[in-house]
Amino acid sequence: MALWIILGAVAVLALWLMGTYNGLVRLRNLKEEGWSGIDVQLKRRSDLVPNLVETVKGYAGHEKDTLEKVIGARSAVMSAGTDPEARLKAENALTSTLRSLFAVAENYPDLKANANFINLQEQLSKIEDEIQMSRRYYNGAARNYNTAAQQFPAVLIAGAMGFHKAPYFEAEEEAKAVPQVKF
Repeated sequence: MALWIILGAVAVLALWLMGTYNGLVRLRNLKEEGWSGIDVQLKRRSDLVPNLVETVKGYAGHEKDTLEKVIGARSAVMSAGTDPEARLKAENALTSTLRSLFAVAENYPDLKANANFINLQEQLSKIEDEIQMSRRYYNGAARNYNTAAQQFPAVLIAGAMGFHKAPYFEAEEEAKAVPQVKF
């Protein structure tokens, strides 16, 4: 009789471990799917940056410092690799420099009227909207994953099985600031 009780307890424990592990795997996969959606949109944005810089360079070539910052920020994004935290930091820096670029463009009426610049600006605006939607999805998936991995009793096995806290994709303070343009 005691053997059956022990076997029953072991079976319940095994089922709980399997269910908890499978649930954490499902949430981790949703989080990774969310990051993949962000990654696609960020790559689309990075692909637009060289065209945007070249267009602005033709009208505002003496804004060399701003253009170099945008190019440097894009290079940082490209070299950030797949590490989400390094990538998030680089992407936030690129967002900030793009805002500065558009603020500079406001002072050049011919540039603002250029069809290529307007088209690039519209494409970038659409991509930024897609990034925002993807960011919300990812952050929701990361929240669900983190919550599941940190709740008792799953927390007892999550760390040992390689389920670590997922970072949120948040804008840094410098990316939230309104750029200052001085001439």
